[in-house]
Amino acid sequence: MRKLIFVGCWLLCCQCVWAQVPEPEKQTTVPNTTVEQQLENITENSADVETEDDSYQQEMLQYQKNPINLNYANAAQLNALRLLTPIQIQNLISYRNYFGKLINIYELQAIPTWDVATIQRLRPYVSVNSNVDLLNSLGDRLKLGDHTLLLRATQVLEKSAGYLVDPASGKSFYPGSQQRLFVRYRYNYKNLLQYGVVGEKDAGEQFFKGNQKAGFDFYSAHFFARNIGIIKSLAIGDYTVNMGQGLTQWMSLAFKKSPDVVATKRQADVLRPYNSAGEINFHRGLGITLAKNNWEATVFGSYRKVDANFSAGDTTNADDDIITSLQTSGFHRTKSEVADKGVQTQIAFGGNLAYQFKGLHIGLNAIQYHLKLPLQKQAEPYNLYALSGSNFGNYSVDYSYTYKNLHFFGEAATSNKKYIATVNGLLISAASNVDLSFVYRNISKGYQSLYTNAFTESSLPNNEKGFFSGITIRPSGAWRIDAYADFYKFPWLRFRVDAPSTGNDYLAQLTYKPNKVFEIYTRFKSERKSINFNPDDVTLNPVVPQPKQNWRTQFSYKINPSFTFRSRVEHVWFDKKGVATEKGFLLYTDFIFNPVMKPFSANVRLQYFETDGYNSRLYAYENDVLYGYSIPVFSGKGYRYYLNINYDVTKKLTVWGRIAQFYYPDQSTVGSGLDLIKQNHRTEVKLQALYKF
Repeated sequence: MRKLIFVGCWLLCCQCVWAQVPEPEKQTTVPNTTVEQQLENITENSADVETEDDSYQQEMLQYQKNPINLNYANAAQLNALRLLTPIQIQNLISYRNYFGKLINIYELQAIPTWDVATIQRLRPYVSVNSNVDLLNSLGDRLKLGDHTLLLRATQVLEKSAGYLVDPASGKSFYPGSQQRLFVRYRYNYKNLLQYGVVGEKDAGEQFFKGNQKAGFDFYSAHFFARNIGIIKSLAIGDYTVNMGQGLTQWMSLAFKKSPDVVATKRQADVLRPYNSAGEINFHRGLGITLAKNNWEATVFGSYRKVDANFSAGDTTNADDDIITSLQTSGFHRTKSEVADKGVQTQIAFGGNLAYQFKGLHIGLNAIQYHLKLPLQKQAEPYNLYALSGSNFGNYSVDYSYTYKNLHFFGEAATSNKKYIATVNGLLISAASNVDLSFVYRNISKGYQSLYTNAFTESSLPNNEKGFFSGITIRPSGAWRIDAYADFYKFPWLRFRVDAPSTGNDYLAQLTYKPNKVFEIYTRFKSERKSINFNPDDVTLNPVVPQPKQNWRTQFSYKINPSFTFRSRVEHVWFDKKGVATEKGFLLYTDFIFNPVMKPFSANVRLQYFETDGYNSRLYAYENDVLYGYSIPVFSGKGYRYYLNINYDVTKKLTVWGRIAQFYYPDQSTVGSGLDLIKQNHRTEVKLQALYKF
C-alpha cells in the first residue's frame, strides 16, 4: 500500500512528462547522436581504421526482440546494455529492494538519477513484467531459437592499380576479385544460447583458388551458452575476454571521450561470444565462468595463429628467427601479405576471480601469452620499452564501490617486467540534474599489453599520465549541457614524437530536445598535441604543440512519422596561428524515410567537404546496411553521397542495397599505391540479404 500511494502521487505530479517517453519503434540498429560521436572518435584515434566488430549492434537488436525484464535483471545484465551508469543501476536495485517490483515503465521516473532522457534511450530494450522468466530446458534452447543467414557483398566499381598490374611483371598486385564477401549463420535463443559460423573474404583476396583454396580467407565459429546452473558463461570456439578497466584485457567495443561524460567506466561480462569479420581482437579456444552467491570465477585458454612480419635469422640457426611486428590489417592480398599470414603462433591463458557484495566489487585478473617466435621491434628510440620476447603477461586487481550518489572504480595492473599502470575514476550524481565524472590514469612508459582498451588518450594503455573531468547539466527537460577537460602527458617518446610531450583537449556541447521530433546540438572542441615538425630539415626533429579546434552543429527534425530531415555543418582549424595552418569544412543533409509497419525504408545523404590537407580532415558517421556502419575520412575537396534501401520481401527475407560515391572535381586520381584509382571518383556498392528460418 505504501508503494502504491508513493507511486500514485509521483505519477500524478509527472503527467506532463509522460508524453515525452516514446513507445518502442520497429527494430533498428541506428544509434543515437551520442553513440555516433563515440564511434567517430574511435575511428579518428585508431589511424582511421573502423572496427569490424558488430557484436554491439547484434546485441542491441537482440535486446529489442527479447527485452531485459527490469523487475529481475541483476547488475551484470544491466551493465551489458551500456546505457546506464553504475549509480543508476544501484539505485534501481535499491528501489526494487525497498518498494518491490515495478508496476509500470513510467515508475522509473521515481528512481533517483533516472531522468526522461535515460528512459527514452532505454525504453526499446527493456520491459516491466511481474512474471519471472521460466528456466528453459536444454532441449528448448536448442529447438526454439532463431536461425539467421546473412549474406553481404561489397565492391568498389572502379578498378584500382592493384588489379591492373600484369602478374607476369613480378610486381606487387591483387590476384583476387574486387568483391568483399561476408557470410554469417547464427542461431540464438533469448541471449541464453547462440552458435554460428562466419566466413569473410576481403577485396583483392583469392577465393577457392591460388592461396585461398579453402574458399574464404577468414573463418570463425563459436558456441556460447549462459545461465546453466552455476555456469554463467561457456564459450567454445571464438570469444572475447574483457577484464577490469581495460589495462589487462579488453577485446570488445569500448568508448572513450565523448559528450556522454559519465560513460567512462568499462562494463561488460568477462566472456562474450565473437562472430564478427574482424580477424584480430578475439581468442580461439575454451572459456568458462562459474558463479555462486557473491563469487564469480573465469578461466580461459586460447591457441591461434596470427599474422606477423617475419625476419629470418642465420640460415643455420632457426633460433635467430624473430617477429618485428604483429599485423592487424587482416589483408592477405599481395605476396608479402600472404607471407605474413599465420606465421606466429599465439597461446594465451588466464582468468578472473571476482567478489560482489552490495555496492562493493573486487576482482583479480591475469593473462599470460606465449609466442612461438620472439617479438623484437625495430631499434628506434620510441621502441625502447616496446613489447618484446616470447613470454609476457599482465596481472591486475580491479575494484568499485557505490555509496549513495558516489561510485568509485579503478584498476591497478603490472606487467611481467614489473611496470605499473593504474586507472581510477569517480562518478558523482551531485543533484537530480547534475552529474560529474573524473578519471585519473598513470601508466608507466614500460607497461605493455596485448588486446587492451582503457580510458586513455592513446589507442593503447602505455606511456601516459592524465586527468579527465566532465560535467553534465540538465537545466530543464529540453536542455542539456555536456563539457569535459582532459590534460595528459607522455613521459617517453612516441611514434613521430621524438621527445616527452604534453597535450590537452576540451569539449562543450549544448543540446536542445523539446520533444521527440526535434533535436539540435552544437559543440566546440579544442585539442593541443605535440608532434615532430621539421620543415627546415634540421638534424634533430623539433617537437612542437599544434592546436586544433572544431565546431559542429547538427539538427534533426521528424517531419511526420515516416520522414526525418537531418543536417550537420562542421568547421575545423588546425594550427590556426602557426606556419602549418589548415582549415576544413563539411556540410551534409540526410533524408530518412522509415514508415511504421511498412516493408520499405530508405535514406539518402548529400554532402560537400573541403579541407586544406590531412591535418584538417573530418569524420562523419554514415548509416549503412543492418549491423554495418561507415565512418570515412574526408580530406581534400569533393562531394559524398549515398543511398540506402531496405525491403522486407517476406517475413523471413529482408534485403538491403547501398551505393556510395566520393567525387573530387579538382583531382585526376583517388587513393594511393595499389589502391590508386585513375579517375576522380570512387563508387562502392553493397548488397545484403538476411534470411530467418
